[in-house]
Amino acid sequence: MMQALTLLGALGMFLYGMNLMSAGLQKAAGSKMRNLLSAMTSNPFKGVLTGLGITTVIQSSSATTVMTVGFVNAGLLSLSQAVGVIMGANIGTTVTAWLVSLLGFKADISLFAVPLMAVGFILSLSKSDKRRHISELIVGFSLLFLGLSLMKESVPDLRETPEVLSFIQNWTSYGFGSVLIFMVFGTVLTLVLQSSSATMALTLIMVNMGWIPFEMGAAMVLGENIGTTITANIAAAVGNANARRAALAHTLFNVFGVCWALALYRPFLSLVGTVISWLGLPNPMDIAHSAQIAMTTEESMATLYGVSMLHTLFNTFNTLVLIWFVPVIVKIVSTVIKDKKGADDEVVKLKYINAGPLATAELSIGQARSEVVHFAEISRREVGFIRAAINATSDKAFEEMRVKLVKYEEIADRMEYEIASFLNSLPDESISDEARDEGKRMYKIIGELESLGDSGEAVSRILSRRNSHKRTFTSEQVEKLGKMLNVLDHAYEIMIENLKAEKFEEIGLRLATDCEIELNELRNNIREEEIMQIEQNGANYQASVYYLDTVSELERMGDFIINISQALGK
Repeated sequence: MMQALTLLGALGMFLYGMNLMSAGLQKAAGSKMRNLLSAMTSNPFKGVLTGLGITTVIQSSSATTVMTVGFVNAGLLSLSQAVGVIMGANIGTTVTAWLVSLLGFKADISLFAVPLMAVGFILSLSKSDKRRHISELIVGFSLLFLGLSLMKESVPDLRETPEVLSFIQNWTSYGFGSVLIFMVFGTVLTLVLQSSSATMALTLIMVNMGWIPFEMGAAMVLGENIGTTITANIAAAVGNANARRAALAHTLFNVFGVCWALALYRPFLSLVGTVISWLGLPNPMDIAHSAQIAMTTEESMATLYGVSMLHTLFNTFNTLVLIWFVPVIVKIVSTVIKDKKGADDEVVKLKYINAGPLATAELSIGQARSEVVHFAEISRREVGFIRAAINATSDKAFEEMRVKLVKYEEIADRMEYEIASFLNSLPDESISDEARDEGKRMYKIIGELESLGDSGEAVSRILSRRNSHKRTFTSEQVEKLGKMLNVLDHAYEIMIENLKAEKFEEIGLRLATDCEIELNELRNNIREEEIMQIEQNGANYQASVYYLDTVSELERMGDFIINISQALGK
């Protein structure tokens, strides 16, 4: 029982170490990865290289894949681009297998793990964000190999206790049926652990300890490639159609690969064995498997390298074949997962962060930024509704616009709350100072956008009171309000461009300020002219009050808009 508990604890240490190492790397390079992914071109080969590079760095294909699905959901990557990134991520994940094979078995790197943790602790005391992130990387790396070492030690030695897990030995005696059994075993194990890297480590241990032969270890690797797709599918379950399509493309990619690998199982394993032989090691296909006979050092290395080589060749060949069929894959997943028909254009729910945070808080800031831009674009629609309400010539036409303005005020309230809740859910200690400052700016911006929604509804109330008192605006008044709305719409346009800009530019603030000045001048001129009209014709006083209230509210909307551009520069 203690041996089993130790094995579980060691597995937990391995997984925690991998997550910690991955998180440290992602936080250290979060904004760079965000910019790299968002700058992706439609070239699938560049997508493969991007996925390969990022997964090699952060040591987690699941993190890369979930990140990619999140970017598709956020509209930062097209479906075609995402498929290429996912293909590259599958190749990148093979680096972990080689890392474990080369360092985890050949040399006892756990001897250096404890001193490395001391180095990590010292770095964690630094005031520098970068050094603290590197400390996480070092501590995670140390825990990963300590966990691997403990797993190897806690696994029963079948030569001394052959009765322990002896049923696994029986699974190897069913010919090709055994291959399918171990493939399913690898799939289920990956689903349970939610980490193909952890399952790969366990597979390497089982092969190294003599529990299973090379052929069965290879079958487990194929199963792991199916099991790892579940993470992306879970992340995409609450996403939009394109996010679900990206996750399905990942599944199709890996399932197709497993099908051809099973169809050519023996020739494929022979190819792997030949490659290992070229390295000067025994062919793992020729190594006699026996739980009672220990393998030599060369045989152990050949088997470990064989499993890692199979993983690498499988994903590389699969990518080389399917990269030419990315448009076909996109067409298949688009056919299976169709867009919802008749969807309301005026959606209340969020567009980009409804699938939850991305793999890391640092990248989630970019996700939130996209949602803020979306919020601003929705808010801009109010200008058209206000214009239509002012120009309405019938009660029915006005009521339709009034209802829309009230609805959009509710939408603004909800979007502000949901974006703020999303930002609040991000762990403060997991993001850089730069990202933390950006988050604070976004709190200010969404507050101003919510105020714009309030102003839209306030205009509808002013116009409703005007109508209830049977008053109307003159054609000249409507024309002047139209000029204010034109400037207001232009101010919205500049504000949205400023929000979209990766880097704040002073010229953007100057353009926004020019619009604010123009609105103020229009308001002042309109107010002076209207006061003169009231003095000359007191009978129009009540209509003039509603008119001036509308002018003031439109100018107030301009204040909220300039506040947003100014917040970006702080």
